[in-house]
Amino acid sequence: MRLLTVFFALFAGVFCSKVPQGSLGQTPVTPKAGFHVDTLVTDLEVPWGMAFLPGGDLLFTQRNGELRLLHKGKLDPAPITGLPAIRVKGQGGLLDVALHPDFAKNGWIYFTYAKPITENGAELGTTACFRAHLNGHALTNVEEIFEAKPAVKASHHYGSRIAFDRQGMLYLSIGERGSNLVAQSLRNHHGKVIRLFDDGKVPADNPYFGSDTALSEIWTSGHRNPQGMAMNPATGDLWVTEHGPKGGDELNLIQKGHNYGWPVICYGINYDGTILTPDTVKEGMDQPVTFWRPSIAPCGTAFISGKGFPAWKNSVFVGSLAFRFLNRVELEGNTVVHQERLLENIGRVRAIAEGPDGNIYVAVEGPGMIVRLVPGK
Repeated sequence: MRLLTVFFALFAGVFCSKVPQGSLGQTPVTPKAGFHVDTLVTDLEVPWGMAFLPGGDLLFTQRNGELRLLHKGKLDPAPITGLPAIRVKGQGGLLDVALHPDFAKNGWIYFTYAKPITENGAELGTTACFRAHLNGHALTNVEEIFEAKPAVKASHHYGSRIAFDRQGMLYLSIGERGSNLVAQSLRNHHGKVIRLFDDGKVPADNPYFGSDTALSEIWTSGHRNPQGMAMNPATGDLWVTEHGPKGGDELNLIQKGHNYGWPVICYGINYDGTILTPDTVKEGMDQPVTFWRPSIAPCGTAFISGKGFPAWKNSVFVGSLAFRFLNRVELEGNTVVHQERLLENIGRVRAIAEGPDGNIYVAVEGPGMIVRLVPGK
């Protein structure tokens, strides 16, 4: 009887008006916009983050600890130097990259990475963020501005993406490092979205600023492994995609001080098929805008302005690691009204970015490459 109860608790959400409609698999359809695909660079390891410099050059990270540059669509042969020590292990390495909104004036570039830490002879790691200037092929004025506490032995679930809002506030997504319940504790940074000033200081209007029982950097809690984060340029809202376990990947609209439920509520199950939680809804915990079951393993998230693809204006694009495609999610307001698969079987999609030329750039592993979607057949 209990198994039947759990079964219906897990699956009833799809038919209940109080919870989001989940994706139970998508049928490929003819894309709303015609395009062709240009392959820009191949033979990469795991390209993880991308950011466009003024003039159109593309700065990109590789998880193996390399920072590279695409100049006029060609790979610059010289890696960029000046990076801090990086823990390249498991899912850790050099991760996201983003330019300050006022980059033209201040030149700051932001990076997240797995930081190696040694405590009492133990090799640990954590998600950290630094900023730097780029001078030729070298980073200078390197400043660490955030380190997630505490460091742990695990080498997975780091997060971690970077986003800025319209006021120039900095957001970082931090994974729960494989330890579920820490996402519900406000005394650590794991399983959280962090909000900071651009120099790493904590804003006084953060929900837990000055608290004795919570860390002031926390903006939201209850996340598992948020490997996608983007600001909607039309609304200024922050959105996050995060990995569930076996099913239950989520697209979440991020709001100050909210709890997104992991691992208390979830639309997935454990990898071994056992029940993680019988609950999909609980008071005080936000529902995802949509969820994916089976898991698509979402990584990388970007809103598209529509400069090059007007039919895709304000769509949010999500990479799929598990099924190796680019997923376009069409929104009306904050409601998902349509999804479609693009670039099926291209590889494990790690990052998406809209270029200043209006083309859509996609970083893929297995095989490691960067391609771009260009309007027209």
